[in-house]
Amino acid sequence: MKKIAVYPGSFDPITYGHVDIINRGLKIFDQVVVAVAANSQKNPLFSIDERVALIRDVFREEPRVVVDTFSGLLIDYVSSRRAHVIIRGLRAISDFEYEFQIAQMNSTIGQGVETLFMMTSLQYGYLSSSIVKEVCLLNGNIDRFVPPEVKAALRAKFGLE
Repeated sequence: MKKIAVYPGSFDPITYGHVDIINRGLKIFDQVVVAVAANSQKNPLFSIDERVALIRDVFREEPRVVVDTFSGLLIDYVSSRRAHVIIRGLRAISDFEYEFQIAQMNSTIGQGVETLFMMTSLQYGYLSSSIVKEVCLLNGNIDRFVPPEVKAALRAKFGLE
């Protein structure tokens, strides 16, 4: 049986922190589904189609990474993908408190689905999509934070090309 994990998020945009979690997930699972959330509570810079395209471009050489979108309950989406694990990256203790509550709720609703918390690698512990967008908007160097495809898309989105 294929071991499939779902890594959900907004990925607005994907950063090297996300890439790190996905690559580490591939060491454990046969397939990682990167599930881009259509979250009406957020006001993303990139459309959901742009985010999906960027992630697919970054992982174009890795067939075990599947990029998809979802809305509604994550646990329903995970079941529809026949996955049994949700991957969540943690940067700090403040992330854990929120993620722990969500994991407990998901475990209650979707019995048999586990949440795997992965600590962010040390060099990405401070990194967030929001910080990357702000640094880029202010014309700062983001080479260490995002893949080249994402850098180009961000600069174009902010009219910095």
